[in-house]
Amino acid sequence: MERVTPNIFTETHLRGCNPSFVTTSDGVVVIDTPQLPSKAVAMREQAQSHGAIRYLINTEHHVDHIFGNYYFKGAGTVVAHRGVYDNFMVSTPDLDPFDYAAEAIPTDDPQGEAIFPDPATYRMSPNRPALVFTGDLTLYVGDHTFNLLHTPGHTPGQVAVHLPEERVVFTGDTVFSECQTWLMTSDVEQWLASLSRLRALDVDWLVPGHGPVTRPSYLDTQRSVLLDWVSAVASAVAKGWSRQETVQRVNFADRYPVDIGQGHMMSHIQTLNAASLWDKLTNGPATPDQGTAPGAVYSAKA
Repeated sequence: MERVTPNIFTETHLRGCNPSFVTTSDGVVVIDTPQLPSKAVAMREQAQSHGAIRYLINTEHHVDHIFGNYYFKGAGTVVAHRGVYDNFMVSTPDLDPFDYAAEAIPTDDPQGEAIFPDPATYRMSPNRPALVFTGDLTLYVGDHTFNLLHTPGHTPGQVAVHLPEERVVFTGDTVFSECQTWLMTSDVEQWLASLSRLRALDVDWLVPGHGPVTRPSYLDTQRSVLLDWVSAVASAVAKGWSRQETVQRVNFADRYPVDIGQGHMMSHIQTLNAASLWDKLTNGPATPDQGTAPGAVYSAKA
């Protein structure tokens, strides 16, 4: 794993998100878990070599950030925003997250096949969040402060994890560093506001949800990517292009590569991004999932 600071480790070369952990004077805090089984087991072992795992924070509900929780059972309290808890491994008409995780095993983690659970076993106990909050939450672990900042946009329950003592923020998928941005069902207006919130932090390093570790100035690049997508699709709508015409003509595939292990999905990303924005701009934005009252903290059974 890459050592960002003496206490922060992250892995940016796996299919899926950038799983990370932070060592403190009173144990370890994990931030997101590897989607691939053998990598999750290896990361747990490495993290525990630095001390007991106190907390596991999930920055969003997408499967590449949470599937590996299964392999961290008994290792600390799982913490997440209410928006993550409510959508944890929920299937949609377009995607079954368990099937998506299984699809990656033959190509990206064949050695993980032996420890990949069957669907019934997994769904009985996937290691869901047990400490659930809305708004922001601050955890104090040993000599470190973990500010969990609600930064919705990419997903309703999106959080960033700010460590002032390390001058680092884990942005989750609010930042796709030097790789294709997945808009999916995002709320771009909220996303832009979240980027502005992160821009106000006094940090030296950003650990993104995908792509290489980067500097705070990259927040402006991410903002530009979002605005370019919105501008291009808005222009298409203004010209009277249909949904199909917009999907065919609006394309940013030449800007960045797809993140590791998903090169075959470039066309899908372009289609999904253009189509979802066309839907929003022509039918009006969907009401965001506001969850429960801001600032509330809940305990839930894993």
